[in-house]
Amino acid sequence: MLNKKTLATAAATFALTMSLSAHADNNFPSGPLTLVVGFAAGGSTDIQARVLANVLSENLGQPVNVVNQPGAGGAVSLARLMHNQDEGHTFVYAGTNGTLTFAPHAHDTNFTLDDFRYVASITTVQHALVTGKDRPFGDSWEDLIEYAKENPGTSYATQHALDRLVIEYIMEQEGLDLRIVPTAGGGGMAPLILSGDVDFAYSGGTHSGYADSGEMPVLLSMDAERLFAYPDAPSVMEAGYDIDTSDFRVVVVPKNTPDSNVERLAEALEEATQDERFIEITEERILMPVHFRGEEEATEMLYAQSENYRALLERMGGVPSDD
Repeated sequence: MLNKKTLATAAATFALTMSLSAHADNNFPSGPLTLVVGFAAGGSTDIQARVLANVLSENLGQPVNVVNQPGAGGAVSLARLMHNQDEGHTFVYAGTNGTLTFAPHAHDTNFTLDDFRYVASITTVQHALVTGKDRPFGDSWEDLIEYAKENPGTSYATQHALDRLVIEYIMEQEGLDLRIVPTAGGGGMAPLILSGDVDFAYSGGTHSGYADSGEMPVLLSMDAERLFAYPDAPSVMEAGYDIDTSDFRVVVVPKNTPDSNVERLAEALEEATQDERFIEITEERILMPVHFRGEEEATEMLYAQSENYRALLERMGGVPSDD
């Protein structure tokens, strides 16, 4: 007859065996992975993603191939990911505010936040309102506001619906009459700012290339906090506006991805954020702070931001037109 000690030993051995077996059964990743970038090759997101892919490949023991799927500000890549069935072997490196938390409220998209899992957020994007050198108001946000009040028709270069919504909100708060100049991305904005053809503009990161030369001073951080490379410029909240357009880079997988695969990918991503190669490209070249947030924190952050944008759109009567 088995005594209690023998039974306890047998039970412990069985539990350990089952645990090892379960770990062995989860052989994720079982083959090459695909990191999808929802923008064209050569931009800051793409450059960052390629370094991330190299580091992840080492951490996960499988090749990580970068594929560009540009279109609709990143929405095309997410729409394609939504029905993917490879259990996390394909994932999208996405921005949060334009694609995930704002677009579903502002436009007809094929997805909502509920359609995905958010493995981790790993960097904070540095959005800003910028100007050029030798403007009458210098590089002071307060002085710009005073200048714009005294000079109706002060010009602002917009790039997309979200920054246009934010500037409309600021115009309402400050009683400004601005001339809105639509542009096609940072490449369209930069020449207008550098030449003095517009007074100030939205920048999704183009200004980082002018940090040393000072040709594109930052007036205002569009994040909840001051910018990593421009600590002297106030944040949008410090300037008195009750909005937060903080943007984060997140790794997104389909909703049906198994928990164990999400956990393994999150571990590899956290390791990547401590790798000198990723830190160098992100903080020293692109001038974005590296900040790891796991699935729970990242998901909560995204849903809170989504609700903020829903409320702002409702308050402002929807997406502004270019008329």
